[in-house]
Amino acid sequence: MVALVYGTEEGTGTDAVPALPVTPVEIELKLRAPAGALDEIRQSSVIRQFARNKGVIRRLEATYYDTPDHQLFRAGLSLRVRREGRRYIQTVKRVASSGSLHRNEWEVPVAGMALDLAALPIAEIGGPLDGMAEAGLIPVFVTRVRRHILMLDQQDTQIEVALDEGDIVFGPHSLPLCEVELELKQGKVASLYQFGLGLMDVVPLCLETQTKSARGYALAQGNTPGAVKAPSSNLDRSDTVDEGITKLLSSCHEQIIANLSAALDGREPEGIHQLRVALRRLRVALHFLCHHLKSPVLEGLDAEARLFGQALGPARNWDVFIGSTLSGIEEANIPHIDMSALRAACKFSHDQAYHNARNVLAASRTNRFLLSFGLSIEQKSWRNDISSEELKILTEPLGLFATRVLDRIEHQVRKRGRGFRHLHPDERHKVRLGLKKLRYATEFFLPLYSRRASTTKYLKRLSQLQELLGEANDIKTTYELLAALEHDALSPQANRAMGAVIGWQGHLQTVAMKRLNSRWLAYKRTLPFWSPR
Repeated sequence: MVALVYGTEEGTGTDAVPALPVTPVEIELKLRAPAGALDEIRQSSVIRQFARNKGVIRRLEATYYDTPDHQLFRAGLSLRVRREGRRYIQTVKRVASSGSLHRNEWEVPVAGMALDLAALPIAEIGGPLDGMAEAGLIPVFVTRVRRHILMLDQQDTQIEVALDEGDIVFGPHSLPLCEVELELKQGKVASLYQFGLGLMDVVPLCLETQTKSARGYALAQGNTPGAVKAPSSNLDRSDTVDEGITKLLSSCHEQIIANLSAALDGREPEGIHQLRVALRRLRVALHFLCHHLKSPVLEGLDAEARLFGQALGPARNWDVFIGSTLSGIEEANIPHIDMSALRAACKFSHDQAYHNARNVLAASRTNRFLLSFGLSIEQKSWRNDISSEELKILTEPLGLFATRVLDRIEHQVRKRGRGFRHLHPDERHKVRLGLKKLRYATEFFLPLYSRRASTTKYLKRLSQLQELLGEANDIKTTYELLAALEHDALSPQANRAMGAVIGWQGHLQTVAMKRLNSRWLAYKRTLPFWSPR
């Protein structure tokens, strides 16, 4: 943890004004390790060449406290008392923003395992601890960990490595943990990603996106990790292109990281969906960046993001078919048609797609990509190996760059949509992909433009057209999924249901064509809000 820092006084007498305290911040990267792999990590040359000594081993037991209705958890706080040998430490941590390695942390020594809220800087931490009585807090769960701590020194960098093995306990239930925590004590955040990548050469590690407290609450509440939607764009008119790239890529990286646990859990379809959305947002950003900056780093990230997203596609397609397409037809109450047999026939393919998705999420290549992506953001690697002319682009006002980007994508969409009424389905699909790029790009750059009625009108018509083309794409995907089933092995009820699905969607496709043409014309007549003509 970065210690609580107070400014020094300058001058003498009454002229000296003390600086306000800086909130303590913990900067930490967590990596999940296979059971029994910590010894191999401990003995690796990656550790030994930078470790000051053999380190220390501690037995840690922590009790996490909250109100019976978990008010602290809902406010993004965790409160624990941990025994470290003969020492007792009371700690409050604030949940990090999605995907961030930074979080606030307050630590104070206490006399024993009982809470002592008076010892904490409650005013600084704020609600809901402010005004909360110790009597209203109860133990929720316990963590028991064997921790081997090593301090690594490399040039101007100090990293504390904690090799943790133990479990999280809630009543009769427990959850094993085996992980590596890399905490930055001095130096740049990039060094955490660099060191994490080095450890991946030793054993297959996965990026751990949930803290011990988050996993403990999940165990106590029996809930699943939640999916996270894309945040509103934080671009500003005062940004340069270089600053805008940092914000764009950071936003995409944070949304990807924030949805890994939900996607890996697999019990809620929204997890896979929002992870794919995050990857699509990233690929759109990389698409227009690579057009203007011939950066090998950005091109490499794009290639990895494309493979990652493609691997998740089948799981999402089966989710849409089973959870949306079949459910929608069932609501129509077609006589003598029972979708349950077809649902059962799809289960194996659905489960296999999720099994493959989980393998991809746990794969070394995926986790290397995630760490390399974070490292590229910290090092601003897009500045490397580009021409002097492209370097000048980085200093431009972001608004000028945004208008060029949007003009180019919008022109490409209109070009692809020529003769829209007579386009082949594959050509309309290309229009859809172009519209998707345009939509994400407008969402990225929206804060750079004044919000007018024309802005709302343009975005509405863009969204309506994209939505209808998306429905057409879902119908095409349905045919592909049904064709993959073993028809000869299906029951008569399942085959009858399949015929009903094909007939139903054929009807929808015919009706949708008239709406598609009118929506295309409406979009085509709408002037772009960023560049009125």
